[in-house]
Amino acid sequence: MPVLIRGGTVVNHDHSRRADVLVDGETIAAVGTALDAPTGAQTIDAGGCYVMPGGIDPHTHLELPFMGSVSADDFEWGTKAALTGGTTMVIDFCIPDPGQSMLAAYQDWRRKSEKAAADYGFHMAVTSWSRQVFDEMEIVVKTYGINTFKHFMAYKGALMVNDDELYNSFARCAHLGAMPLVHAENGDVVARMQEAVLARGISGPEGHAFSRPPEVEGEATNRAIMIADMTGAPLYVVHTSCRESHEAIARARAAGRRVYGEPLIQHLLLDAREYDNKNWDHAARRVMSPPFRDKAHQDSLWAGLQSGSLQVVATDHCAFTTEQKRIGLDDFRKIPNGTGGLEDRMPVLWSAGVNTGRLTKEEFVAVTSANIARILNIYPRKGAVAAGSDADLVVWDPAESKTISAKRQLSRIDYNVFEGYACTGAPAATLSRGKIAWQNGELRAEQGDGRYVERPAFSPVHIANSTWKTATAPQGVSRGAVTP
Repeated sequence: MPVLIRGGTVVNHDHSRRADVLVDGETIAAVGTALDAPTGAQTIDAGGCYVMPGGIDPHTHLELPFMGSVSADDFEWGTKAALTGGTTMVIDFCIPDPGQSMLAAYQDWRRKSEKAAADYGFHMAVTSWSRQVFDEMEIVVKTYGINTFKHFMAYKGALMVNDDELYNSFARCAHLGAMPLVHAENGDVVARMQEAVLARGISGPEGHAFSRPPEVEGEATNRAIMIADMTGAPLYVVHTSCRESHEAIARARAAGRRVYGEPLIQHLLLDAREYDNKNWDHAARRVMSPPFRDKAHQDSLWAGLQSGSLQVVATDHCAFTTEQKRIGLDDFRKIPNGTGGLEDRMPVLWSAGVNTGRLTKEEFVAVTSANIARILNIYPRKGAVAAGSDADLVVWDPAESKTISAKRQLSRIDYNVFEGYACTGAPAATLSRGKIAWQNGELRAEQGDGRYVERPAFSPVHIANSTWKTATAPQGVSRGAVTP
């Protein structure tokens, strides 16, 4: 059934204008003034509202096995929660088990994701280096449509990769037209600091923050940028949480390097005082890596979004219940890392960003949708309100008020780190590929409505000929084509 969204103001990342939007099937058929409704079309009155591209959250962990537990939100309920908040696509992380092939891990994640109610894609994790990994990376890019590879510089003894593995994988990415992502924390230093904190008798959640100071993130960000530069690869730094990391990204970009930074909505609003709470459960629910920082770091993150040195606001949605968090009751190292946010990212960012004047509504669209669509090579299929684009749309009511409460959320965890936060601005309706998925408080999306979205590789020639500083390859090794 065609859908006509009438009377709203269309907001893209680069302009706004009063226009109607006609949806035919799964795509946008037309954007213009005074469009006629086809016979049988459903009409949505968007008077007083903005019509924006649906949000894209590039950093989620749904049904993730991690630290002895599995995150509580699966692909069905995670994506349903996302739709209620205006997010129409998530990019999750496919993380092979130790010794498992990337191809087998991909099949595992595809089986889990069949329940998704909204569109989704994957990043593939590189957790070791071998001839098998080298070979499978090409299949992942060319056959499975994954153009990004995640590298953990933290979690020593589990997911962490060392510098030579980073170099080899980054170079392989450059050769394949893929982009490496990094979790930037110095895992060796974190491990030693964890031991030191425990030796001082600190075993509660506050120890988590003490053992992961901003310096370990800043150092790792700098190191990843330099290694990427030597291989000719671009770089995407996930959950950029502090001034030190942001400044490393800003310096690199000023020097012409293709480096992207992703702050989380949690780090933009919440700070390290959350760990001072005497209620163990309260503090443990907020344990994530990197941890919440001193409030002074937030000014740097907001400035990065305003100036363009940081490009994307994500969530790192990895929801563990209070009971799961209590696995680490006597040792903060065992507390499963992660919080929620999928449901609240866009209303919270609108309230804290647009309503305060920190962001324009066009910048809001950029950092929640358009920028990541361009970075991931799926623009303008996603991230745009334009004829021919997928009909992933949110009708945004800037006057709609909402106070966040765990009792009313769709997420399966029993708390919300934004509990009590009053938002002004929220979706009146969310459309996923032309279907009304959420409208006026009613969830219409169903399990399995989502589809897997392949992302084409970037041109390796484009990467090699970009504005990156030329690095000299070691003798006998081709730049961008390191073999195991």
